[in-house]
Amino acid sequence: MCLSTHQKSVLLLAAIILKYIFIDYERIKAVGPDRAAAEWLLRCGAKVRFRGFDRWQHDYNGLPTGPLGRYRIEAIDATESCIMYRGFDHLEGLEHVEEIRFNKCIYIEDACLERLSQIKTLQDSLKNMTMVSCGNVTDKGIITLHHLRNLEWLLLSDLPGVKDKDQTVDRLQTALPRLTIELDLA
Repeated sequence: MCLSTHQKSVLLLAAIILKYIFIDYERIKAVGPDRAAAEWLLRCGAKVRFRGFDRWQHDYNGLPTGPLGRYRIEAIDATESCIMYRGFDHLEGLEHVEEIRFNKCIYIEDACLERLSQIKTLQDSLKNMTMVSCGNVTDKGIITLHHLRNLEWLLLSDLPGVKDKDQTVDRLQTALPRLTIELDLA
């Protein structure tokens, strides 16, 4: 069977997309949740910071090696990355993530925030979150963050999908009275 150049391009693009969203559960078992999550996040253009380190890791080939469980993700910076809902299973089992930044993430939507909020370990560990210029996030997604019971600080800015900011903030503040919310929603 002979494929045209266009068909070859489509197949190559499909293979690349599958590489980024495919979840290899065997890999997660083999290297642990933190290493597997770091690999996925870096492949998607995000950065991670490991517990005990000041430097952000952005180079996939520079990921540290060592015994299983030695490097624990403490912070995720997904600025301008291509992370999307399908890959959020990679975040299961992360026990030390205290900060997540979603800045200019075009694929982040309400379902992503709902999935993130359902991850038990993140409900316990996550303290700070930034959400800026994520156009597919609405009030519904923001409200799901109430499951993150230890969330202390939340920045919401330039989210055109959030239509009823007062009610959304009130609902979050009622559910999480210790939460400080900074708003820049026009």
